[in-house]
Amino acid sequence: MFNKWSRRQFLANAAVSATALSVGAKSKRALAFGSPLSGRFLTHVSVLRVNQIEVTPTRNIGLDEAVDNRPERVRSRREAFDRGCPGGRMTWAISWLALIDTRKEYVEARKMLTSFHDRYGDEITFIPGGYFAPMYDTREHNRQTIHKALSMITTMVGGSYRPQSLVAGYLDAENQRFLAADEGIHVCQGQIWSQHAIDNGDGDGGICYPYYPSREHYLKPAQGPPDFIDCVCLDGWTCDFLPARRNGFEGGFNSRVGVGPIETVGNLGVTAGRKEMMDTTAIHFDRGQAMNGFGFVTSIWELSIGHDEDLTAWLQAVRDRWPDTKVMTEGEFGLEWRSHTPNNQSLNYRFEERGTGAPGSEKELEIKWFMNQEFRLALIRDWVKNTPQLVLDFTRYDLKAEEPKGPEREWSLMNVLNQKGTRPQDKPVPLHRLSERDQQRIYKRYPELHG
Repeated sequence: MFNKWSRRQFLANAAVSATALSVGAKSKRALAFGSPLSGRFLTHVSVLRVNQIEVTPTRNIGLDEAVDNRPERVRSRREAFDRGCPGGRMTWAISWLALIDTRKEYVEARKMLTSFHDRYGDEITFIPGGYFAPMYDTREHNRQTIHKALSMITTMVGGSYRPQSLVAGYLDAENQRFLAADEGIHVCQGQIWSQHAIDNGDGDGGICYPYYPSREHYLKPAQGPPDFIDCVCLDGWTCDFLPARRNGFEGGFNSRVGVGPIETVGNLGVTAGRKEMMDTTAIHFDRGQAMNGFGFVTSIWELSIGHDEDLTAWLQAVRDRWPDTKVMTEGEFGLEWRSHTPNNQSLNYRFEERGTGAPGSEKELEIKWFMNQEFRLALIRDWVKNTPQLVLDFTRYDLKAEEPKGPEREWSLMNVLNQKGTRPQDKPVPLHRLSERDQQRIYKRYPELHG
């Protein structure tokens, strides 16, 4: 359990301290699979905002949610987290309007967040653009907004406080470079893995586990020193890989099903929804942890959506099933990974899933993902009928990539073959149907796939 820390004590210890549900031994599989990081890690972010999507400091899309962000909701969320993970630390992301709103409710809410930092060691940071900053404003305007907001958070918390991460939904490569070089922040929740045709931004094509982005494109892992950005880019929502292959609501299924409450409990009911949250967690904390040396599960829940009881239930279930899980802030996890991983050369993430039975996650299907510095590859098959594996996605990172020049919806990275199936060439094919050079690239890294 945390005692009441001073800010100075917290800042001195945060980079090396991690609260665990129960600390266990390091995974013996870590060295076997080349990962210097070991264990199971979970991060939770709660968002305090005024309007539904504050795309710029002066423009909003959606509903005014002030009534759903009142102080008692803030307190309820923190208490729900503590019931599920006693003594744990979480990250709070506060929007621009929530930072400047002078109403009594928001003044009190900001004081509460500061008290959570003092009492529990919670991280308090900024969320620009309501997840969609690059989609609605220029890089320069976003840079200025981030700089001002971080200064306001320092003033709000006091004691020269600085968050260790930024929660951004999507954030372009140049602003991630700015975070590291000018703001001294080396962790950014900077991509929403596999999101396409849902909400207000598209961004498929990246890696769902930590990586250093390239200066060419935020979804491309840096290929070497010339394009290296010293900012650990994190996913925002851990999703079930099988629904995630779909484009939006294709086939009547929600492609974002995973550990989020809207898509699970909200759509499927308490029993089926919580089961899917745990099944998705297990993809990473069982087989995934064994294959990669560590497992990472993350979520961002807006305060306005409620579901506090589901947060408690999920965290309690994780504690019961994987008692060694370390629950920490976004910044702490990113810096922990960074302390073990100086560049992208050793990236070799692998994931295997058989459908959970949730809508869009067909029980008879098996999907395998391979993600490294050079490419990502997804294979899919019907394991019940024992059909041959087909290439569902092959995205090369050694190719030149370019982000949009200015604000627009589409920020994906797609080249050879993409899982969403939005282009004529995006149709699953056998491995031998790829070009000879692409086959050589794949077999060089994964010779077991040959033949």
